[in-house]
Amino acid sequence: MCGRGRARETREVLGREGGSLQQVAGDGGAWRPRMAEGPVVPRKPGNAGGGKGPWFRINAGSGEGGRLGNLSTPIGVQKLQSALHAKAKAEPGYRFYSLYDKLYRADVLAHAYDRCRANKGAPGLDGQTFGDIERYGRDRWLGELALTLRNESYKPEAIKRVFIPKANGKLRPLGLSNLRDRVCMMAAVLVLEPIFESDLAPEQYAYRAGRNAHDALSAVKTGLCNGYPEVVDADLSAYFDTIPHRELMLCVARRVLDRKVLRLVKSWLECAVVEIDPRGRATCTTGSRDRGQGIPQGAPISPLLANLYMRRFILGWQRWEASRGLGATVVNYADDLVILCRKGTAEQALAAMRALMARLKLTVNEEKTRTCHAGREHFDFLGYTFGRYYSHRTGGAYLGLKPSKKSIGRLIEKLRHLTDPRCSWQETTELVSILNRTLTGWANYFSIGTTSSAYRAVEAYYVTRFRRWLLKKHKSRRNGMLAYPYEYLFETLGLVRLSGRRSNLPWAKA
Repeated sequence: MCGRGRARETREVLGREGGSLQQVAGDGGAWRPRMAEGPVVPRKPGNAGGGKGPWFRINAGSGEGGRLGNLSTPIGVQKLQSALHAKAKAEPGYRFYSLYDKLYRADVLAHAYDRCRANKGAPGLDGQTFGDIERYGRDRWLGELALTLRNESYKPEAIKRVFIPKANGKLRPLGLSNLRDRVCMMAAVLVLEPIFESDLAPEQYAYRAGRNAHDALSAVKTGLCNGYPEVVDADLSAYFDTIPHRELMLCVARRVLDRKVLRLVKSWLECAVVEIDPRGRATCTTGSRDRGQGIPQGAPISPLLANLYMRRFILGWQRWEASRGLGATVVNYADDLVILCRKGTAEQALAAMRALMARLKLTVNEEKTRTCHAGREHFDFLGYTFGRYYSHRTGGAYLGLKPSKKSIGRLIEKLRHLTDPRCSWQETTELVSILNRTLTGWANYFSIGTTSSAYRAVEAYYVTRFRRWLLKKHKSRRNGMLAYPYEYLFETLGLVRLSGRRSNLPWAKA
């Protein structure tokens, strides 16, 4: 396609914004949409497997050809996103003034619905499920939703508050919006994400196309080995609950001039929250609107807003004289933050970080925030433990990473529940399938650094537990190793064998 024809096609996609949009050199090709990694905090197993951190499952991010796992992005949506991203990348100061009409486009809403359904979230306050929508008529339901958006009569409904357990025994609040609101938020993400993606800093790795937790971990390891041995292991108190609305809306308005879109985003931030106690009594609160802070955890738009506000810290760190002079490197994943410093500068970096966070109206968790030297101490980040280790083969010291003890402990606890002898009524093939999914998902994430010792420890545990489960199921008093040898478990039953998973890779042998 000639340059004039490409510009004409882009103007058709953008509507009134027009202009000749060209792909920016060095942008890495056209914008590739991706599946949002679900809720921003919920279902992230944690800084070691439960609380803060990435999911321990195969990344559902975009693949080749704009595919989202098993879900492909429609060509029309891809063209729209590519045009928006190219315009935002080419003109950093450009403000988009006509975006609202893109939200209720048929292909955008349909794809937003498919992505929400792929996330398999629980119903909100109204109890409506995707099955209910399919019985009612998917196209009819989407048509009615598009009409309410077009008529500007759409208003979000209250969010259902539920709590999920954290690794430390506390509870983390999770907001469940109705499916109608989730689809609208996802449509907004499809339109806004390519715009703001061009502005996000390279130091940010969460919920972005072409980036994941492994990239963040590799960046930390590279920094440690390249002369940044001192670390500020930072932790923020309730990051998502304390993001100020006014400052966040200024971040959005810096790029988006469409007042209808801004009003829509603000309405999602100020949604009422309904909590239902064990007796079924409902309590409605408007704390987020009254305090003017907090984004709904669990909402499809939360990852984008969280990254957008954290960008302010990254830019402040790069421009403020007190922090810029330190030459430190920041690695950020959602609300997890690590600052890699040169020798003797960690305390200064910590003081600068505290000052910047105070300006951003964010609170540093002093109990969990500390400085350390990676050559003498260990620190945890995204489920891994970084520090000095010694090779089992050569005895030489190296700076590396291993699955943390907390990560292994949480997996062990889950395997203990799955192989409870009191559940011996379960079919053997069904349990093997569940164990394989659990172990494969865990190993897919914990697949970098030194993993062999962790794999062997986990394997020894679940093999022993599974043998006891089999003995209980078949009411046998035989020796477990003789009754169910390794060949029977791994070859006949097809149980996953972690110890042989990466034995051929050199970095898994250390």
